[in-house]
Amino acid sequence: MSETPKPLIEVTGLTKTYHMGEVEVRALRGVDLKVRKGEFIAICGPSGSGKSTLFYVLGGLASATTGSVLIDGHDLSNMSDGERTQIRRDLVGFVFQRYNLLPTLSAMDNISMAQFIAGKPQHTEGWFKRSLEMLGVGHRLGHKPRSLSGGEQQRIAIARAIVNQPALLLADEPTGNLDTENSEVVLKLLRDLNERLGQTILMITHNPEAAAFAHRIIHMRDGRIV
Repeated sequence: MSETPKPLIEVTGLTKTYHMGEVEVRALRGVDLKVRKGEFIAICGPSGSGKSTLFYVLGGLASATTGSVLIDGHDLSNMSDGERTQIRRDLVGFVFQRYNLLPTLSAMDNISMAQFIAGKPQHTEGWFKRSLEMLGVGHRLGHKPRSLSGGEQQRIAIARAIVNQPALLLADEPTGNLDTENSEVVLKLLRDLNERLGQTILMITHNPEAAAFAHRIIHMRDGRIV
């Protein structure tokens, strides 16, 4: 009998406490979570529920107060800032609400910058070509962000996030700045990346309509998974 594969993400007893002067804010209060490779998961909850804090801890952008966070077998909770930076570079792709494209660079150069930072060769064919075709941005690669629509900018941001074939794609409110039509396009693209390329995706959203595109929905409230 074959062994059950280990989860790509395994979170145990995770807490995160912020100190603001004499005020203590408990953003995460004992979160346990497992994500299998190839899942598309939406984490939902109102403002202050802890979902954004969980996003930052999972991405190595913030450290946990207590508990463990394993990403592809690597325990982020025992890492230095430099080690977490390497995990972000090698294993995680990020998509943010505000796109975060460099305005002076073309779309292609924005994508290539991610490859340069990771020290990887530029993709010119194969997997990356299929990804660009799926995202429908191949004809816009020479344009700078200011000449792209919001939906096109977010698709370029997704291309940048997956160009190094990360184990995990983290998307934080990826449709928050988009109208309904472009939101649906971006969400369908994320689902296609998951179903056709096997990309593991964890999406933070407060929008139940966006969450419906995922295969599993996790609800958070008051720093806990409910």
